[in-house]
Amino acid sequence: MLGDRRYCYPLTVTDHASRYLLACEGLETTKETYAFKVFDRAFSEFGLPRVIRTDNGVPFASASALFNLSKLSVWWLRLGIEIERIKPGHPEQNGRHERMHRTLKQEATKPAAPNILLQQERFDDFRYDFNRNRPHEALDMKCPADIYTRSSRPYEMPKELKYPQHDKVLKVTSCGRICFENKKINLSVVLAGQDVGIKETDDRIWLVSFMHYDLGYFDEEGCRLEPLKNPFGSKVLPMSPE
Repeated sequence: MLGDRRYCYPLTVTDHASRYLLACEGLETTKETYAFKVFDRAFSEFGLPRVIRTDNGVPFASASALFNLSKLSVWWLRLGIEIERIKPGHPEQNGRHERMHRTLKQEATKPAAPNILLQQERFDDFRYDFNRNRPHEALDMKCPADIYTRSSRPYEMPKELKYPQHDKVLKVTSCGRICFENKKINLSVVLAGQDVGIKETDDRIWLVSFMHYDLGYFDEEGCRLEPLKNPFGSKVLPMSPE
């Protein structure tokens, strides 16, 4: 909590290989709208990563949504970024990032700044110093800025989704449904506005797919999606050395 009694949530993004701190933004809320802006700037400046590893909290995941997806993580998927979630309660699977966070909190938030603008100044100073003035033993005593290289993947608008192997393409409504022969099948609001493909795999049984991910099946009588195994579930990941 800041000096003016408002909350500040630091959203940080690091490059795994070099430890380069790509973004460190103090946000007044964990709502996805503000996180979109941070990642939009980061992708514009540094290009797209192949994978983003996160914990299971907001705005990266949504406990009530299909496969715990969030609008933010769906956007990442559309950009061609893989989602890699650590197991709940295992911060050591993102150890490098967690170690940076501990240092950030110790040096930039204790005591907290009087307001969000002054707190952001501290974050900016910390990011500059962390990237350029702090050698790491694991980097042969080099600083993150000495070895970081920008991603070669350009940040571009996602291409239109096509489903040549499916029977129909349907757009998810703003309330998270698809409409099929005057019936409504609930998917998730995090997929609102996205095109999904459906394919009849058995008599009156339909498979629903988003991109190359199969979401589940519904039958024409019940019109209820039965999800398949979560393709974005937490994985047993190797420990991320500090």
